[in-house]
Amino acid sequence: MAELMAGMHRSHMCGEVNRELVGKEVTLMGWAATRRNLGALVFVGLRDRTGIVQCMFDESDYPSDYTKVEAIRSEFVLALKGTVQLREEHNINPNMKTGEVEVKVSDLRILSESETTPFYIQDGINTREELRLQYRYLDLRRPELQQKFLLRHRLSQVTRNYLCDNGFIEIETPMLTKSTPEGARDYLVPSRVQPGKFFALPQSPQMFKQLCMVSGFDRYFQITKCFRDEDLRADRQPEFTQIDLEMSFVEPDDIMTVNEGLIAALFKEAWGVELTTPFNRMPYAEAMERFGSDKPDVRFEMEFCDVSDIASDCGFSVFEGAVAAGGMVKGICVKGGNEKYSRKQLDALTLFCKDYGAKGMAYIGLNADGTLKSPIAKFLKEGVADAIIKKMGGQAGDLLLFIADGKKTVVYDALGNLRLKVARDLDLIDEDKLGILWVTEFPMLEYSEEDGRYYAMHHPFTSPMDEDIPLLDTDPGAVRAKAYDLVINGMEAGGGSIRIHSKEMQQKMFELLGFTKEDAQDRFGFLLNAFEYGVPPHGGLAFGFDRLCMILTKSQSIRDVIAFPKVQTASCLMTGAPDYVEQKQMDELYIASTLKDE
Repeated sequence: MAELMAGMHRSHMCGEVNRELVGKEVTLMGWAATRRNLGALVFVGLRDRTGIVQCMFDESDYPSDYTKVEAIRSEFVLALKGTVQLREEHNINPNMKTGEVEVKVSDLRILSESETTPFYIQDGINTREELRLQYRYLDLRRPELQQKFLLRHRLSQVTRNYLCDNGFIEIETPMLTKSTPEGARDYLVPSRVQPGKFFALPQSPQMFKQLCMVSGFDRYFQITKCFRDEDLRADRQPEFTQIDLEMSFVEPDDIMTVNEGLIAALFKEAWGVELTTPFNRMPYAEAMERFGSDKPDVRFEMEFCDVSDIASDCGFSVFEGAVAAGGMVKGICVKGGNEKYSRKQLDALTLFCKDYGAKGMAYIGLNADGTLKSPIAKFLKEGVADAIIKKMGGQAGDLLLFIADGKKTVVYDALGNLRLKVARDLDLIDEDKLGILWVTEFPMLEYSEEDGRYYAMHHPFTSPMDEDIPLLDTDPGAVRAKAYDLVINGMEAGGGSIRIHSKEMQQKMFELLGFTKEDAQDRFGFLLNAFEYGVPPHGGLAFGFDRLCMILTKSQSIRDVIAFPKVQTASCLMTGAPDYVEQKQMDELYIASTLKDE
């Protein structure tokens, strides 16, 4: 390699070559992205992470062996020296940053050869994602992905600079910590030196960042890895990166204001836009009533309409039964939707709603001649259909879709997801529009009928709203938390809360969650002990950095902004992880597998 590189010192990146360098000698290094052999002339598009520049080899004045030029193939690694010259007018490529110029090569070194790649290294390829992830190091050479990672790098720099400028201190917290199972499953790490004991990889630095506040650091942050052993989706990974921060002596407004500034700085870097602050805020209860979701996509209308008052005595037993059981009947008005959905497609929507717990979906189509397209219309008492249509603002050509259930949560979930599906089906979402808001006042607790106990909706360290504290003893399910999520385009970008800073209140919370004093001390004793020594009021927030990058790069999958992502089986197609290990390693850790051989 030393001989190959001798006398070659890169002077410019490929994307930096422009008309200002015309007549000057440059030394470039990169990969052969394209190659055209015209006999006496060979043109190679040389690519590095900054772009592609056309390089020309002329047999008539190329001083060394021209067969070496003819040997160049795609993805060969090259070092070359040459003179920058303007392209002829008809050869200018306005779609390339370097499209006005080319490099006439005088010296070429082939630093490395390449086999034929399993797919083309270019943007817009129609290749199975599984194959691209298997050869991720090749996939990452594609310019569109490289641009996403260059932007991700800039976003992390903007984050650090902004937080440092606002008085935050970057502090690293442990990766090997104590398992406190309450929520998602932990990834466990066996200890060799303490047989039978396990570390857990952190789902969040939650307790450590609170202890940083007890330590007096006042404003903490880190951009850190977190781990959750949970089922994957398009916007989730088993290991992910958080922008994590905590502040002392604050209320929710203080935290939201600081983080609005951070989000505005990130959008300015990525999109060049100036966001208007403060962002809109919406209480959780309102979000559920209007959109059936705690992360509502507000880029389009189609809000819920509650027709329970009419449905309670409408003649249709399904509607009446839902209201009588303490539930509700809600609907959405799909403008112009009557002609856009066939009976078969409406049946498919019904099956879709059943996936979210609904027993079915009812509909009323408003035909242009004033008649109704609806299997439930014949059951409705006289005047009921007109009353429902009027309340929902229905007009000729519209389609009214309804979910009725004795459980309000089922109505919210099914109709909320139906709203999103219809919007995607009918292309109602303006992808260039930004829908950003805070959802606030989340319920403190949610009750599991299956387990017969309460769970913390966010985590056990969230503070109740002051006016709701008396309800902890009488109606815990009605207690609202000082919690807030930032929602961008229907995705939860981050969330946080004001924390409990009183040992008595923290113990009360553990009691509501079903912990005995002994359990609480065993799992969280180090935090409770710290609460004996002067704890400032504090709160914080964590953004999913991968998800923010996904939004800011307008990617369809979170895997597009993670260098080496996992797939839905929580495995890496490139390395084959996870994999079996040698029995010797298992023995050293005093563990054994209970998996039976097939």
